[in-house]
Amino acid sequence: MDDDKWRDIVHIQLDEKTIVRRRPEVEQERRTAIFDLIEENRFRLVQGPPGPYTLHLRLEDSRLVFDLRTLDGLPLTEVRLPLTPFSRMVKDYLMVCSAYYQTLRETTLSHIEAVDVGRRGLHDEGAALLDELLRSRVEMDHPTARRLFTLLCVLHIRA
Repeated sequence: MDDDKWRDIVHIQLDEKTIVRRRPEVEQERRTAIFDLIEENRFRLVQGPPGPYTLHLRLEDSRLVFDLRTLDGLPLTEVRLPLTPFSRMVKDYLMVCSAYYQTLRETTLSHIEAVDVGRRGLHDEGAALLDELLRSRVEMDHPTARRLFTLLCVLHIRA
């Protein structure tokens, strides 16, 4: 698709009510995902107002809510996804990430690489699922889906 037809995300806000104090590694992942999304993303509504968009992500009633707004903060649309399809994948991803951070401190490069392959595989699966569930409402590229999956995982962390 032509780059000039994309109307990208230019600001992201996570729901502060669902955010708890997290480990430094998780905070770094959150900061990196948001920074990378703002720097480069391909995201647009299939039908609906054009962007650029500000995105407010939150968990509400067992759903992931993509609250899309104008640059001035005026509501455009909300896209709600059930969390059930993600629950096992998010749990596995967070567990592998925890092992990965532990591995970084305690083991050999080959072990780190092996754990990282598993982490990346789950990350890709999560991004593909997110893309599949949003496809009728939102178009995005794979790197954008991966970063959004990271933020979904961050929102799942509860203490």
